[in-house]
Amino acid sequence: MKGLQLFFKEKKFLELEKKVKIKFHRPELLIQAFVHSSFLNEQTDFPLKDNERLEFLGDAVLELVVSEYLYRHYQQREGWLTQWRAVLVNTQSLASMAEELDFDSWLLFSHGERKNNHQARKHRLANTFEAFIGALYLDQGLEVVRKFVYDRLLKNLPQMLTEGTGQNAKTIFQEKAQGELGLTPHYEVLSESGPAHAKQFQVGVYLGKTLIARGEGPSKQQAEEEAANQALIIAANQSLIKN
Repeated sequence: MKGLQLFFKEKKFLELEKKVKIKFHRPELLIQAFVHSSFLNEQTDFPLKDNERLEFLGDAVLELVVSEYLYRHYQQREGWLTQWRAVLVNTQSLASMAEELDFDSWLLFSHGERKNNHQARKHRLANTFEAFIGALYLDQGLEVVRKFVYDRLLKNLPQMLTEGTGQNAKTIFQEKAQGELGLTPHYEVLSESGPAHAKQFQVGVYLGKTLIARGEGPSKQQAEEEAANQALIIAANQSLIKN
């Protein structure tokens, strides 16, 4: 244990704790979350196992927390919830979270693994994020994991959902509204504010004469996109459009 404590300090895991704003009761769990299997091929006497079992646990915990959040905050049908969860916990999303937290700086893996391509790096980061969630669950419990995931992963839900589809929100909303309601959304500028060089627009998106949602932005296009983003959430919650 003394050797691990020294390793913890040398590899600056204290800085990682500060970054995630969580102090681990069992530091060895935090270290293990960052042990890639390739690292143990070169460090055969390392006292910890790789992070694969923590990754397995973290995947299940993450799915539970995200499912619970969607269930509590949105009223749409199962198909919507399943698609949204898939976007939130896919490789791209989890890798992005790991990049924001600079997990690469602490990941322990072999020199050969460092040469792997960009796609392999994304999978490695996503797996590490899941392993971290598993370690956090074992060390701190579900409530701390829930807060961490809410703060880090779920704060920009509408944006993540739009990016996950590969389409912009206006296109998605138009396709659903036309296909399921026979209506084409239209947008109207509700207000403009600010000086000429820093305008702020508020735009409304309508189905027929009904105002569905509002959006704001520094251009009409961005305000329309935000309005469509909000419309997708509102329309799903009110069962205006189905999955």
